[in-house]
Amino acid sequence: MALIALLAACTSARPSLQQTSPSSSPTPTPTTSVPEPTTAPPTTPAAPSTSAKPTTAKPTPPPKPKPPLAALPRGGQHILPAYRVVAYYGAPGGDELGVLGRGTPDQAAAAVARQAAKYARFGRRIQPAMELIATVAQASPGRDGLYSNPIPPSDIARYLAAAHRHKLLLVLDFQPGRGEFLPQVRQDEPFLLDPSVSVALDPEWKVGPTQVPARVIGSSSAASINAVGRYLSRLVTTHRLPDKLLVVHEFTLPMLPDRGNIARPAGLDVVLHADGLASPTRKIAVYHDLRFPCPPFHAGFKLFYRADTGLMKPAQVMALHPQPDIVTYQ
Repeated sequence: MALIALLAACTSARPSLQQTSPSSSPTPTPTTSVPEPTTAPPTTPAAPSTSAKPTTAKPTPPPKPKPPLAALPRGGQHILPAYRVVAYYGAPGGDELGVLGRGTPDQAAAAVARQAAKYARFGRRIQPAMELIATVAQASPGRDGLYSNPIPPSDIARYLAAAHRHKLLLVLDFQPGRGEFLPQVRQDEPFLLDPSVSVALDPEWKVGPTQVPARVIGSSSAASINAVGRYLSRLVTTHRLPDKLLVVHEFTLPMLPDRGNIARPAGLDVVLHADGLASPTRKIAVYHDLRFPCPPFHAGFKLFYRADTGLMKPAQVMALHPQPDIVTYQ
């Protein structure tokens, strides 16, 4: 009973939540009773305050303009079919690997410009070029075992400087040996960011894991070529470069066993280039036997100053069907 009495006393001493003790608030607030309306009044927009400061939205800054597209050495963004390219092929240090190595880079640039001028009467503007072997297939494995050796970047820089002075294209040619095209191409990315620089791939010098260059004729899958094409296309798009050539050399059909799967990425002019050395009659037969799928691809034709038995004249070259978009002298 004592416990019950104690609980009752505590309960009676606790203030009710529904009651407000005047002494519980330090500052009493008078209240005014407002009857609730039976019907909600229509809402009307509040009149703007004349004392409020108007808000001024910050103007959106205009988008930064994209840098202008770079141009080709002799103007424009597209190489083919705007131009016909006439090139000298080779490597530094002599003409053993091609005529490009004769003399200095400036002498070679002047010589190919003179040769290219002979094609000016065949319906297109002429773009002279130098096709420089950037990686050279080797008879020995080398330190990396790939049977391929890059030329020094300083040599590429010398030929690129001459190309700039003479308004030429510089085409870097890759002979990967037992390696792949893409890793070799990527090593020269600083040069590929130049609007004057394009790429050539040489399947003749791409051999299997137990083969040696020059002892067999190499070959390349379309996948290997397409990997380079995708990479170059990204460079062109990202850096707002003009089109680049992707030249693929060939003189037998087995060199490109799945040639029909070669892609044509944006920003690239893919050229299938006939390379055979022989008499004019045989060279023309090889060109036709390769059955180049043009268009959308482009065609190339190579002439050898020493190895051909009877150098074809420009008029003979232009009588080919399809007409070559690129003519290369080795």
